[in-house]
Amino acid sequence: MPELFRAAAEASPHHILKLYKANGSVVKISPMLEPNSQDSYYRLEVVASDFQSVTMPTDVDNMEHRLCHLETKVLEEAGKTPEIIRDLKSQVESFKRKLESVKHLSWMGLFKDDSTQQLPKFPPKAKGPQSNMEEEHQQVRTKFLNMSSLQVTEDVIEHLKTPIFDNWQWEAPEMLVLLQVMFTDLDFLTVFHVEVDVLQNFLFEVYRHYNNIPFHNFQHCFCVTQMMYGLIWLTDLRRKLGMMDLLIMLTAALCHDLDHPGYNNVYQINAQTDLALRYNDISPLENHHCAVAFGILAKEESNILKHLTTEQYKHMRAGIIKCILATDMARHNEILNKFKTIQPVFDFRNKDHKEVLMKIMVKVSDISNEARPMAVAEPWLDCLLQEFFNQSDTEKLKGLPVTPFMDRDKVSKPSSQTSFIRFVLMPLFTELTKLFPCLEQHILEPVRRALEYYSDLERATQEGEAASKP
Repeated sequence: MPELFRAAAEASPHHILKLYKANGSVVKISPMLEPNSQDSYYRLEVVASDFQSVTMPTDVDNMEHRLCHLETKVLEEAGKTPEIIRDLKSQVESFKRKLESVKHLSWMGLFKDDSTQQLPKFPPKAKGPQSNMEEEHQQVRTKFLNMSSLQVTEDVIEHLKTPIFDNWQWEAPEMLVLLQVMFTDLDFLTVFHVEVDVLQNFLFEVYRHYNNIPFHNFQHCFCVTQMMYGLIWLTDLRRKLGMMDLLIMLTAALCHDLDHPGYNNVYQINAQTDLALRYNDISPLENHHCAVAFGILAKEESNILKHLTTEQYKHMRAGIIKCILATDMARHNEILNKFKTIQPVFDFRNKDHKEVLMKIMVKVSDISNEARPMAVAEPWLDCLLQEFFNQSDTEKLKGLPVTPFMDRDKVSKPSSQTSFIRFVLMPLFTELTKLFPCLEQHILEPVRRALEYYSDLERATQEGEAASKP
């Protein structure tokens, strides 16, 4: 779709396009666009040749310059940036981001009591030194705790239970609120005697232990957990599995990529990293994610499992570890084949059957982006490719074997997706849909449409390349 718009605008791949409605508002470029007409038409513009060439209004740049000058003077006198300066800088940065991007956060759906209180808009986590990152984390924590007393509307909660939920509409503190809603809505706090402040500490610690990398970040963690939450409701698993099994799956989804460094297991093993050495080349990342998760749960103030009996805790720990380890794609065929074997005779009373299903549910949630609307899924593909290319660039620099599907010189966006959807997503989603036919319309059909979209795009790319050859 973006390629078609670039062609219409006679723009190169490096140009930045924006699509406007007749009233001047910005529209997301996606396959879901409504047709235009003479009375209601779209306007397509090339706004810049690359991201660096997007200029900010003079007033904003001047304001930022004055803030930096003021901060320098204050640091010389006080030795530490006052909170008011940090807040001003955050507001300027937030304003700059909003000028560069599509307006969002316009349908929060949050309110306190019966008032129509407007919630503030928060900037994303900023990159910078460790001390600055800690300051950002604490700001997110403060905003999350302040917002946690707000109520989320029933409309938002119902939307949260569906695969069409748009994660790009929400900032970190708001996602933490929605995660709290998921745990509360599934009745985990009542059944397992979890104090609200302990849950909040746990969720914040999870957020804090995700890194600021292109794909395997806190927003990905939120998406996977949200999909798991939706699948639990869509498949009516509350009637089929025990509460502890549901808590295992949701917690595993939440913690499944904790402290991900942005380089996969193949890199860890080839580079002989500390993680590969520590875990003897056996699922080093997934083992690390588990260790970080139980490090968080080892703290009294963030241990949502502290009121479980010893036997319950052992069951819970074993279940979370099994589900997180199942997300290692090296084990994909092994787990899928086992599920295929038992699926025709699946019995919810069979412990082994349930264990395999729980792994499958976490796996499906983990790689479910293509089950979402294209406008939500496609940006995630861009993030993933960025992380892949970062790894292959590092592999080339270090003289390590280059992972083929991550090589920016060999991989195209459509070709990477058609293979992944055809050979990984479709077989996995098809098997789960056999057990839960209701999922066909919710996750299988969207994946089929995504395969058709990227197949058409791949064909068009190949035809264009063939036509350009002498």
